[in-house]
Amino acid sequence: MNDVEVKITDEEIKLKIDNKTKPLGALGRLENIGTKICKIQNTLSPELKNPHILVFAGDHGIAHEGVCTYPQEVTYQMVMNFLNGGAGINVFAKQNGIKLKIIDSGVNCDFEGITGLEHCKVDFGTKSFLHDKAMTIEQYETAINEGKKLIDQVYNAGCNIIGFGEMGISNTSSAAILMHKFTGFPIEKCTGRGAGLDDVGLNRKIEILKQAINKHVIGNDPFDVLSTFGGFEIVMIVGAILRAVEHKMICLIDGFIVSAAFLAATKVNSEVNDFAFFCHQSDENGHVKMLNYLEANPILNLGMRLGEGTGCAIVYPIIKSSVNFINEMASFESAGVSKDK
Repeated sequence: MNDVEVKITDEEIKLKIDNKTKPLGALGRLENIGTKICKIQNTLSPELKNPHILVFAGDHGIAHEGVCTYPQEVTYQMVMNFLNGGAGINVFAKQNGIKLKIIDSGVNCDFEGITGLEHCKVDFGTKSFLHDKAMTIEQYETAINEGKKLIDQVYNAGCNIIGFGEMGISNTSSAAILMHKFTGFPIEKCTGRGAGLDDVGLNRKIEILKQAINKHVIGNDPFDVLSTFGGFEIVMIVGAILRAVEHKMICLIDGFIVSAAFLAATKVNSEVNDFAFFCHQSDENGHVKMLNYLEANPILNLGMRLGEGTGCAIVYPIIKSSVNFINEMASFESAGVSKDK
């Protein structure tokens, strides 16, 4: 007979936290974060092991339709910046001792011979969903499976906490339509300025996205939505999140685009929320509405909208603090401190 895993209870976790040398609830949300990690790991002595952030990069055909101020080659240029250690995510990951993996999910560039890059290219960018479905069935399945394989690799290397980042010119357009399809919110409420559109550019972007939505008469099935409007990097993140949850890993969710991928993942497996921390509220229009839809309470709101997984890296020390106080802070009994009657 197989042994049945004994689950720790909320009461056991609360008892350990409440017996620390502090007033009840005095560590605020750190106590909530620590409680959730104890439940994820089913232990009263949680650990953070070999933290990683995966940054998935991909290009989008919709970038050629006037939805962004930046040219598509910026995706390739930023990938090289990541590899050279010059981007925001490099700074914050190094600062906090987090291993970084940069993934070519589908950048419109030949990276043959480039070292330090995870070569998972599905194709040289998606098709423009203003005219065609973004990807084929085979491309969708490849992206999902590549995301899962990447998680298997870091899990087998001893990682139990994983952050997700992205880079892809025009991927806010893809994410906005995913949000619209999965939540039912009007596309106007889901669409933001991306990398810095002015009012005229934002209105043009909304009109182009409306045309694309009207062209493809589909429901809200995750496969249909992702293969029609997704990006290779977004679909790869969906696969990665689903696999990370299978491995019971702590999942750190970055900003608007990663949250859109997470939203898609919830339509496949509703339990993914039990393993996720939303690192920050992005300044991209739509993110706060998406977070509310997911009933998610982001840890920080710093007005950031960089992407790259930067929110994950900045939040990691807070996550670490929640684990450390549970493991290292004295109890009233061990410290010989009298409790409040």
